[in-house]
Amino acid sequence: MKKQVAVLLIIFALVVFTSACGGDSGSEKTKDKLVVYSPNSEAIVNTIIPLFEKETGIKVELISAGTGELIKRIETEKGNPNGDVMFGGSKAQALGYADLFEKYTSKNNDKMLQEHQNVNGFLTPYGADGSVLLVNTDLIGDVKIDSYEDLLNPKLKGKIAAADPASSSSAFAQLTNMLLAKGGDYTSEKGWDYVDKLIKNLDGKVANGSSAVHKGVADGEYVVGLTYEDPAVSYVRDGAPVEVIYPKEGAVYLDAGAEIIKGAKHIDNAKKFIDFITSEKAQNAFASELTIRALGKNVKVADYMTPLDKINVIKEDEAYVEKNRDKILDKYMDVFTDAQE
Repeated sequence: MKKQVAVLLIIFALVVFTSACGGDSGSEKTKDKLVVYSPNSEAIVNTIIPLFEKETGIKVELISAGTGELIKRIETEKGNPNGDVMFGGSKAQALGYADLFEKYTSKNNDKMLQEHQNVNGFLTPYGADGSVLLVNTDLIGDVKIDSYEDLLNPKLKGKIAAADPASSSSAFAQLTNMLLAKGGDYTSEKGWDYVDKLIKNLDGKVANGSSAVHKGVADGEYVVGLTYEDPAVSYVRDGAPVEVIYPKEGAVYLDAGAEIIKGAKHIDNAKKFIDFITSEKAQNAFASELTIRALGKNVKVADYMTPLDKINVIKEDEAYVEKNRDKILDKYMDVFTDAQE
């Protein structure tokens, strides 16, 4: 009987020990994980995320999609999020969804340029991107493109790549950029008249997302695309038959931000990610290896990047755009619908 009791006790101890080990293993797997939602280009995620993993030992699960799609996903998952961090998308767009994100300020906040620091408590700028035109040099022929106005050339009808501003943050940035550049503000008839004419020259072709625009131009499906500087310059740097055009009417540069999703299951790792992308190592990678404008103090711009003083940079009214985003999109949809008739 004593032997039977002893055996049972040993078996019980082994079961408890195995369960404990299994629980620890699962806990460790959770502890070393981070789920990142990102609309960023392959170049950015393929550079920054491996650096973060190497630096911290945390394994990243990446979910890539357009900014609008990811925002909708975060809204749908509110209260029980699958994601931990939103990495990318324009600052102007994210500011309209403060209730979806946790308050957190990076320990490196004061090492970022003064005008590009976290000032609202939840959004961390890590880079800036500008609206540009990307031209396929094999297809352009004798058509001149150095401005938004040039996109109204009848020879380009149906040959212009553009995305939906409602689902793409870069397309929305292009919309507000055009309104500002062509009309002087976001409500002028002159600006919206230009948008109407441009939509008609798109000939009903609207890409699913921002990546489809620059890829479509680089792959020769379109002559020119309304896109953003980061992927556009990367094609040039890598030898693709394309040219980046900074519209002479002016290009708006907007901060790209990262935010911790409210209720994130791996919040400590999310904080480490925010700290990492604002660190000297990551900011130097943005500046020297990538094609997005780094925002850390004293970083050197790569020689393949056009200096900002060579570009006509115009300033977005971020407060107005944040407050009136839905109105701008509603107006765009009205203009778009009317243009199809």
